[in-house]
Amino acid sequence: MNKLDITITKHVNDVIQKHANALFKDATLDFYGIKTAPIKELINPELPTVEVSSGAADIVFLLEDDTYLHFAFETGHNSMGAMLKCAGYDLRLFERDKRLIHSVVIYTKDVKNKPTGFEIGSLVYNPGVILMNDYDGNAIYTALEVKIKAGQDLTDVDMLNLVLLPLMNHTIPRRELAANSIMLAQTIADPTKRNACIAAAFAFACKYLDETDINELLEVLKMTDIGTLLVMDRNIEIAKKLLKRGTIVNVIDVIMEDIGLDESTVQRLKDELNN
Repeated sequence: MNKLDITITKHVNDVIQKHANALFKDATLDFYGIKTAPIKELINPELPTVEVSSGAADIVFLLEDDTYLHFAFETGHNSMGAMLKCAGYDLRLFERDKRLIHSVVIYTKDVKNKPTGFEIGSLVYNPGVILMNDYDGNAIYTALEVKIKAGQDLTDVDMLNLVLLPLMNHTIPRRELAANSIMLAQTIADPTKRNACIAAAFAFACKYLDETDINELLEVLKMTDIGTLLVMDRNIEIAKKLLKRGTIVNVIDVIMEDIGLDESTVQRLKDELNN
C-alpha cells in the first residue's frame, strides 16, 4: 500500500463519515436506553460536530422525525463544566437550525457516578446520561471476538458495542483497545459492516484520544480496507490536479508511475475532466 500521510483532514473526515453512516442509519439505540425516532443519517452541521479531529467532542444525528440527536463525549469528572458545554452547544445548534434536540452525554469508564443536569433559575438542562463504566468491556470484547471468528452475522447492537468498546470498563488501555477494535472489525466477513465499524470506531476514537494516539491509530487504519480507500481517493484527487494542469507531455505516464493508478483509471479521469 502507498504511504498514507498521518494527517487528520476534511478529506479523511468525508470518507470516514460516508462509511460510518452505514452503521448508524440502522443502529439500535434502545440497548443504551435512548428512546428517540430512528436515526436517518450522521450529519456535520459545521459547528463543528463530527469533524474528525482531536478537538471535536460532539456527534449529531438527524432523526426520521427531523429532530436532532446530540451525542457528547466526556472523559473527565467536571460534571457542571460538561453540562454547561453541552447546553451551550445545543443552544447554538438550535439557534441555527431551529430543530428540537435530544441530548445524550456519554461518560467514559473514568466516571462511576451518574452526573445530573443543572437548573439555574429559568434555565433547566437535563440530557440523557450513559455511563460506559456500567458495561463490562472484557466480556463484550471476548463475545464479539468469538462471534466474528465463527463467521456469525453481527447485530446493530454488536456493532455499536464494538465501536464504543474503548470507552467501557476494561483492563486494556483505551488507546490499545481502540486499535484492537479496529483490527477486530477488519476480520468481519460482511464488507459493508466491516467498513462501517472501522470508520465509526476511528471517528469515535478521535473524540477521546489525544493527537499522538490518533496518529498511532492512523497507522493501524492504513492496514484496513478504509485505509486502502483513503489512499485510492487521495491518489485520484492528485491525478485530477495533474490532468487539469496539462503541462506535462506524458502526464498519463507520470501519474501511472508516480501515483500507481492504472491506465484505464487515468484515462477515465481525463475523459471526465474533458467533458
